[in-house]
Amino acid sequence: MSRGKSVSARYRWAVASRVAGAFLGGYALISAATVVLALVWPLPKAQAVLSATMLSFAFYTVFVIWAFHVRRLRWVWGVALGGTALLSAAAWLLGAGGAA
Repeated sequence: MSRGKSVSARYRWAVASRVAGAFLGGYALISAATVVLALVWPLPKAQAVLSATMLSFAFYTVFVIWAFHVRRLRWVWGVALGGTALLSAAAWLLGAGGAA
């Protein structure tokens, strides 16, 4: 059994970081977007939540594909973390600061 080319540890960490950014960062971003969408959608509350949740599956799929398409790993993490922060702040403001 012959050994092929060895893959460097740096490359392995870059791949692991991209996977984490795509799946964990994407989950955080899309869940925050789902909350904001459910809050602003002009439907009855239950229908708005259901519609936003169903749409989130498509958004999450697009984000994961995009995360593996883009060249710069920093861009993936920047969009995931920055977008999550902005959407979370918007959800907090739209939800009257958490007061139900």
